Amino acid sequence: MLKFKLNPLTRKKLERFRSNRRGFISLIVFCVLSILALGAELWVSNRALIVSYEGELYFPTYGDQYSGTDFGEDYSFEANYRDLAQKWEEEGSENWVLLPLVPYGPNESDFKDGLYPPFKPSFAESHFLGTDKTARDVLARLVYGFRIVLYFSAGYVSLVYLIGVGIGCSMGYFGGKFDLIGQRLIEIWSNIPFLYVVIIVASVTTPDFWKLLLIVVAFSWTGMTFYMRSGAYKEKARDYVAAAEALGAGNARIIFKHVLPNSLSTLVTFIPFTVAAAITGLTALDFLNFGLPVPTPSWGELLKQGTTNLHAPWIVLSTFSAMVTILLLVTFIGEAVREAFDPKKFTLYQ
Repeated sequence: MLKFKLNPLTRKKLERFRSNRRGFISLIVFCVLSILALGAELWVSNRALIVSYEGELYFPTYGDQYSGTDFGEDYSFEANYRDLAQKWEEEGSENWVLLPLVPYGPNESDFKDGLYPPFKPSFAESHFLGTDKTARDVLARLVYGFRIVLYFSAGYVSLVYLIGVGIGCSMGYFGGKFDLIGQRLIEIWSNIPFLYVVIIVASVTTPDFWKLLLIVVAFSWTGMTFYMRSGAYKEKARDYVAAAEALGAGNARIIFKHVLPNSLSTLVTFIPFTVAAAITGLTALDFLNFGLPVPTPSWGELLKQGTTNLHAPWIVLSTFSAMVTILLLVTFIGEAVREAFDPKKFTLYQ
């Protein structure tokens, strides 16, 4: 039976991280919120969790799409489960519907006769944070917008580290002309105005999730190369690298077995702050209408609605509160990680 064991140094760093209660609790809260967002259909959705109709059970949330005719209605499009639940309850029918806590989808409008949105928060109608100017539930759009932010951040961090660490490590290890030419090319590339490129792309085509992610990553990886370059340059001068070369180890083995593992420990501290940069970057682009296409749930789009509809303060307040909360959690986690991996703070030199 295989047993997974952490080395003493890694266990010591994890203990240091846990000793920072603010960072450790922030990590737990962030993980809980992330799990809730990833499983949003279970508590924020216009599809029912369970429908009991004529003795049979249906599971629309993660199952098939059912039309109104499947439940005895006279329309062939997808069933409105809120209307079904209200109708069967009024009729005293044995059929029943189990709805999510927030029975609205992120792109679903809930208009009212004779009234114009946005509508105020209402617990009776399950609009806990009210609606926006198109009568869409604000809480639903916040939750699904947060899930998109999580996907975007994960892709952003993965690609930035993959490109930045790969190029930076190669520059620091091989040095010479390769390092010199690489630095000059990176300096030229980093001077290209990022926002202008986004504006040009948005004017030519509608940027979807992957296009926008690749554009943002293309102008964000350069900073990581300098950290990795200096780390690889420093590790290359260590005695263990000279010993590995003397034993006949090739460049690939030295880089992946020795240089990278000893250089990445410092780069781990940048991950939470890179996540924060991805969140703020995507929100800013959506706020400027250069981000994800309409009607994708977006924090930036909600912030823009809130600033242009100040008579509905619940829009901007709820979005601003959600964004500040997530950024604070990420920042606290980053501080705890930095302290856990800081050798100057926990090392005694004699």
